Amino acid sequence: MLPPAIFLMGPTASGKTDLALRLAEALPCDIISVDSGMVYRGMDIGTAKPPPEVLARAPHRLIDIRDPAEPYSAAQFSLDALREMEETARRGRIPLLAGGTLLYFRALEHGLSELPGADPALRARLAAEAEQHGWAALHARLAQLDPVSAARIHPNDAQRIQRALEVCELRGVPMSELYRAAPRAPLPYRIQKIALAPAERAVLHERIGARFHDMLRRGLIEEVKTLKQRGDLGLDTPALRAVGYRQVWRHLHGEFNCEEMVKRAIIATRQLAKRQLTWLRSEPGVTWFDSLDTDITAKVLNYCAAAAN
Repeated sequence: MLPPAIFLMGPTASGKTDLALRLAEALPCDIISVDSGMVYRGMDIGTAKPPPEVLARAPHRLIDIRDPAEPYSAAQFSLDALREMEETARRGRIPLLAGGTLLYFRALEHGLSELPGADPALRARLAAEAEQHGWAALHARLAQLDPVSAARIHPNDAQRIQRALEVCELRGVPMSELYRAAPRAPLPYRIQKIALAPAERAVLHERIGARFHDMLRRGLIEEVKTLKQRGDLGLDTPALRAVGYRQVWRHLHGEFNCEEMVKRAIIATRQLAKRQLTWLRSEPGVTWFDSLDTDITAKVLNYCAAAAN
């Protein structure tokens, strides 16, 4: 029989980290982070990275493995996660993969089709078009060429819009089709997919707002100042795509005041949560749990035990 593995997925601010910690206390699990922001050192507050005292009690693999200036891709995550899962299972423990970067989960389970490399000339042309017409216009073009990708990419996400259009032009097919066509042998694990979210969307929105204000109280602006003062990072750095960081960076650059920054960051985070929920609803084999359920830990443990038999 294949060894078990748990995928704990959900939108941002749904309580995944807290539940993962409780599961790790009750089961012989090793937590593997599935978060494109937590891989970066020095990006702690804005990514809601568990504090050092929590990590000392329940270590998370694939946290703090890159400098913010270094790129990190879904393909690289897949390789890293497979290695960590194998090492965990070899010791007789259960890999518990927890996070909200759903492309990473998909890359791990299904693989990614080999995408074309960057084309500087094409990217420059797309950037010039965006300068003239705006990224919203290019997002509208993407919606015609690749509606699946457009639905998952925010109209202001210049980097992802540019990449999706680039792939369309270079390959002649939508990037979403290339993802679906990616071949991969089945993972050698019995995967239990858990999705965590509050039953009421309004509660998630409230949590997102409260969490961002808490991040500000704990020093998010100072954290971004430290990153900005390095001199080798900018808004075109992939690490700074993380919601919150981009808005604080632009505030520090003088583009808008603090009140507007808070408003924009919370809206962007809510939009991210909406895209995550849309993605999860299309994911097969997922069992949903209400994060507001006071008995959620016991129910998830019972589900894991039943699925393992």
